[in-house]
Amino acid sequence: MSSSLSTTVRTDLRVEPVDDVLNEVEQALRAQLDRESLVRKRRSLGARTDRGTWVRIERRRLNKIGSQGWNGTECAALLEGVVKPKWHRGLAWRQSDDVMWRADETDLLPGAPVGSSVLAVVPELSDEWWRALNASLDALAVQSTRRVATPDTLTITQSGVAEAIRRFLPDGVDTTVSRWHPAHADLNWANMTGPEFCLFDWEDWGMAPRGLDAASLWGNSLAVPALAERVRHERRHDLESRDGKLMTLFVCAKILAPDAHPEDPRLDPARQMAEQVAADLQGA
Repeated sequence: MSSSLSTTVRTDLRVEPVDDVLNEVEQALRAQLDRESLVRKRRSLGARTDRGTWVRIERRRLNKIGSQGWNGTECAALLEGVVKPKWHRGLAWRQSDDVMWRADETDLLPGAPVGSSVLAVVPELSDEWWRALNASLDALAVQSTRRVATPDTLTITQSGVAEAIRRFLPDGVDTTVSRWHPAHADLNWANMTGPEFCLFDWEDWGMAPRGLDAASLWGNSLAVPALAERVRHERRHDLESRDGKLMTLFVCAKILAPDAHPEDPRLDPARQMAEQVAADLQGA
C-alpha cells in the first residue's frame, strides 16, 4: 500500500497531527472512523468505525519490528480458549526508511478498560472476572507458537533476563529460565476490560518465561497492596515457581530502574519483594 505521509519521524501521537493517517486507514479499510471516539496514545491510535468495529493503529520503527514481523493481533486470532476481541482484517505500510504503520480491525470491546496501566485504587472486579482471567491465561500458556514475546517492544531473551536480575543476586545463583510458554507480554490494567473480562492489545505476545504475565500484572498493582496480593493469590501457581520468582525479579528491575520517579508508590514494595525473592532463590 502506498502512502503520501510525510517521512518525518515523530515521537508522540498524543500531540501530533494524525488526520493523514486516519484518512489512509479509512481508504484502505473502506470504513469511516468516528473521530469523536478517537483514543490517542504515545505510539498508537484507536477509533470506532461506522460498521460497529474498532480499529487500532500503531507506528513502529523498523528496528522494533524484527524478523517475526508485528502482526501479533492477527496471529492471536488463532488462540483458543482466550477471551479477546475477534480480529477481522489488518494492513501495514511503510512510511519512510525506518518507520512503518499497522492497523487492525477487531470487534468492539465489551466494556471499558479496568483503568490505567498502573492502578491507584482497588477496582470492583467480581470473582467471575478473576476466573475468566485465570482461564484465559491458563489457556494461553498451552498454545503453540513460533512468536517470541516483545515486552516494551524488546524481544525477551535468557541473556536479557539474566542481565536484568543479576543486580539482586550474587554470583553463582542460576538465573536460567526452565520453562517458556506463550504470554500476552503486556498484561496491565489498561489492556483488560471490566466488569466483563476481555484481554486486548496483542501486538507483543509470544513465547516468554513462565510467570511473565503474572509478575507484570502484580507489578502494575503494587500501588494498591490488597490488589497486588490478590494477583499473587490468583496466579500463585506461576509466581511461586522458580521461573515465576525470576520473573518477579525481572519486573522489580524495571520498576527500580535508574530513571524511576522517586515518588512512584511501587518502589518500596518492589524493593521488599526483590529482597525476599532473592533470598528464596539463594536458599533453594
